[in-house]
Amino acid sequence: MGLFDLDRWIEIWATITRNKMRSLLTCLGVFWGILMLVLLLGAGAGMRNGIFGLLEGFATRSVFFMSDRTSEPYKGFNKGRYWSMRNRDVENVRTNVEGALIVSGMVGAGRRDKNIVYGQTTGTYNVNGVSPDYFRLQIPRLIRGRLINDIDIRDKRKVCVIGNDVCKTLFRNEDPCGKSIRVNGIYYMVAGVIDSRANISLNGRMAESVYLPFTTLQQTSTQGDVIHVLFVSGKPNYPIKKMIDEVTAVLKAQNEIAPADPQAVRVLNLAAQVETFDMLFTGIDILVWLVGMGTLLAGVIGISNIMMVTVKERTKEIGVRRALGAKPFNIISQVMSESLLLTAMAGLLGLSLGVFLLDVVSKAMGGQPQGDGNFITNPEIHITTAVAATIILLLSGLLAGLIPAWRAMQINAIDAIREE
Repeated sequence: MGLFDLDRWIEIWATITRNKMRSLLTCLGVFWGILMLVLLLGAGAGMRNGIFGLLEGFATRSVFFMSDRTSEPYKGFNKGRYWSMRNRDVENVRTNVEGALIVSGMVGAGRRDKNIVYGQTTGTYNVNGVSPDYFRLQIPRLIRGRLINDIDIRDKRKVCVIGNDVCKTLFRNEDPCGKSIRVNGIYYMVAGVIDSRANISLNGRMAESVYLPFTTLQQTSTQGDVIHVLFVSGKPNYPIKKMIDEVTAVLKAQNEIAPADPQAVRVLNLAAQVETFDMLFTGIDILVWLVGMGTLLAGVIGISNIMMVTVKERTKEIGVRRALGAKPFNIISQVMSESLLLTAMAGLLGLSLGVFLLDVVSKAMGGQPQGDGNFITNPEIHITTAVAATIILLLSGLLAGLIPAWRAMQINAIDAIREE
């Protein structure tokens, strides 16, 4: 009697449906276990997608450096000295730090009241001076025109790139490229319009910002060559801590700061925050699997117990089979097949319902914009996870029938036939 023998499976089905209510209640534990596992995994994936979606288009191995007052005297300078990063620091870091992949400085001009003007329309927005590399750290969505380029930096051109919200306020539905706006009292030609891919930003929301070549802003604001923030993105697989130490050492050496000064260079490590989130969601996944597998195990134990009862009820039948020459494999496979069928039916139904519910929720949330407090995006279960859950389910079904099958093999044919 082979695995795909139709008569065999008809007999198994008849045995299972002989007591429908008992079979239904037995399957409920496995059904609920796999359903909870799928829903919890989908919710965890949705949270991961939502949080990491906030970082879309953002160089996640980034670290921000800012100057602060010194806390130690050094080379004739008193402690408490305030120093500023300059253009030379950007070039020194780019040249001398092995782990640096992208290096960019930023000059901030703040957010003054009604500082952006076009015709009779005014707005209050962030103004930042950046280099072309800045848009490799925070990759924007280019809507119109172009970004700031190296020629803009070299020639200190009076051009700007504006955020999409700025464009909507000042220009309504017009194309702003080639037109001039007044930024902090000085006219700049609009070169492009951008929007953010990520829902976090380095210095104000990208959609509500105006970006100028940093050399131009340094000149027009008479700040010399001061850099307010230095952004450095590390190379893949290069230790972030080592890169931070290298950048800090270069900045201190260039600006006459004590090497051991703990305060003079402020560091904001975005890479560490991303790594923390990644570890958090890995922990959540492990916890979900433990909870789901615990629930599934309870259901499997229930099926095993019911199969033990079934074997007890069929003692005489099994004895007759043994007396007629049924091989041990036939008896074992019969019991384990019944267990496998019960587990597979309940589990696959729970798996299908879980995937369906996740799909419904995902489509319902599809019309909502990502970000703005929307921390769950596209809850789903990956195909590999579904396959893994199915394999575990089938193995559990076989395991549930193992002990009852062994019990069936212990039945003595003569004693079984005599039993009333």
